Amino acid sequence: MVAALTRESERNLSRPLILLTGATGYIGGRLLKALEERGYPVRCLARRPEFLTPKVGPNTEVVAGDVLAVGSLAPALAGVSQAYYLVHSMGLWASFEKRDRLAAQNFAMAARKAGLRRIIYLGGLGSGDELSPHLRSRQEVGEILRAEGVPVVEFRASIVIGSGSLSFEMIRSLVERLPIMITPRWVSVTAQPIAVTDVLDYLIAALELPITGHSLFEIGGADRVSYREIMVEYARQRGLRRLMIPVPVITPRLSSLWLGLVTPLYARVGRKLIDSIRNPTVVSDDTALRVFEIQPVGLKEAIRLALRNEEREFAETRWSDAVSAGGGEPAWGGARFGNRLVDGRSVVVDTSRDRVFSVIQRIGGQNGWYYCDWLWQLRGWLDLVLGGIGLRRGRRDPEELRVGDALDFWRVEALEPDRLLRLCAEMKLPGRAWLEFSLESIGNKTRITQTAIFDPVGLGGLAYWYGVYPLHRIVFDGMIQAIARQATRYSG
Repeated sequence: MVAALTRESERNLSRPLILLTGATGYIGGRLLKALEERGYPVRCLARRPEFLTPKVGPNTEVVAGDVLAVGSLAPALAGVSQAYYLVHSMGLWASFEKRDRLAAQNFAMAARKAGLRRIIYLGGLGSGDELSPHLRSRQEVGEILRAEGVPVVEFRASIVIGSGSLSFEMIRSLVERLPIMITPRWVSVTAQPIAVTDVLDYLIAALELPITGHSLFEIGGADRVSYREIMVEYARQRGLRRLMIPVPVITPRLSSLWLGLVTPLYARVGRKLIDSIRNPTVVSDDTALRVFEIQPVGLKEAIRLALRNEEREFAETRWSDAVSAGGGEPAWGGARFGNRLVDGRSVVVDTSRDRVFSVIQRIGGQNGWYYCDWLWQLRGWLDLVLGGIGLRRGRRDPEELRVGDALDFWRVEALEPDRLLRLCAEMKLPGRAWLEFSLESIGNKTRITQTAIFDPVGLGGLAYWYGVYPLHRIVFDGMIQAIARQATRYSG
């Protein structure tokens, strides 16, 4: 076994270096993990390396650079054999086409000068003269990358099905929150959705593709379906009954504004997304199925995988990463991340992480919740009235916790000594809830970050969150301050 591991390590070390752009994005972030798991040496290009560095593996390099600053690309491409180009500017108000054009030109020129062997690019499916500006820009980027002569493997995909993807989160939010939906014309447009796992398989397989010139592959799942059919299948797997009333006169602009109100999407992003799906996005050339040994799954399996993997992906997410670089202590007042609502706060205490964690680990049961225990008792009583478990379970041990322990009406979902405690709610709720405590050393001090996360189901879930939010703010503000005082007192 030792000899086999040694051979595998030598093989990984002998692999040429890969540059990954867009590692902070949806596809790029998942691709980074997949490449690391397969032992590929990776270098990531990031405008803010300090944001990405905590997320990468020990053998992955993160360098500062920006595709809009051509001078920063040469050092990033030095010694690189192949590169993934996963950059686009869909979230901007305007001029995203111009920015994407300049970025692609800069990267293609720098790649040629660096002697790159191959660029792998993910674009969007679609054809015809009436492509949306977004799809037209994505395809133009592929053309620009090819213009400098470096071989380009371009994939064009339709809707990507995976927890966290833009299209899937739009569908999820609409179906979860609206029992009755007024559906515009675009929900009848045909697409060929593909599971994110299949997209990643294609992107990784392209590294070993035995070709020297440019290649373009259209990729899609096993089924051609409408957005309506995708929503119906999602509702079926979630056990939801939904009524859809077609109203073809709703314009893309009105649809995007409606999306901005009822889904996590900004209206401007919703408009670009809707513009992109007003025309069919289906595979017309099945070359990818013959060149790659990949058999993409159908819609049912793609949605099932997205829902099954959701909890693992969520558990790996650090909510504090979403805080902007505006400075100050992170504090969110019911901000929405995807379909979830988050309320978080932080405080810095003059003591070590182990002492703070010992205080946090004693929370609940006979020890109480450090602040407003009578409100916790009231919530437990209401839970009993509603048929829940209330606070009767207490805790297994007054001093220590372990993963899987019951803790009043919570259960310990994750525990990393002196770093993290996450509790999953088991009380009666119109949704799912978590309470997380994370610790970070700052010199001789410790930052405590406390985060309440709620995944609402329907309008009732949203009403519950905003109805109890004033009480949550009082309780959670008091709790973190009490933990800080107790930890400081304990250290003294």
